[in-house]
Amino acid sequence: MNTILHITQWEKWKQAQLAGMYRADSLDSEGFIHCSTPKQIIKVGNNFFAHQKGLVLLFIDSDQVKAEIRYEAAEVDELFSHIYGALNIDAVFKFVDFNPGKDGFFQMCPELQEISE
Repeated sequence: MNTILHITQWEKWKQAQLAGMYRADSLDSEGFIHCSTPKQIIKVGNNFFAHQKGLVLLFIDSDQVKAEIRYEAAEVDELFSHIYGALNIDAVFKFVDFNPGKDGFFQMCPELQEISE
């Protein structure tokens, strides 16, 4: 199993649970970006979600995703996973609160530490 990581707002995740699927706000034709490593999720968090509260981190089992997944270059020897289409929520095997620290930035949390080992 490859774990895919994704940050979203709790409200959007609650709506997805009721609907049985999660859709990104945009990028229907280009897919929406998820992260493949804990290092990537911290970088994305700090670049796009710094100082935001009310976030959730989704842990997605890539083997359970029904939509197309494409892995595209991010940095040397790293890939970002893009999911093209709706994410079936039964592919999410864990979700946790994911909020920045007092300084407004994200750090490695225990759940990410587990998958980075």
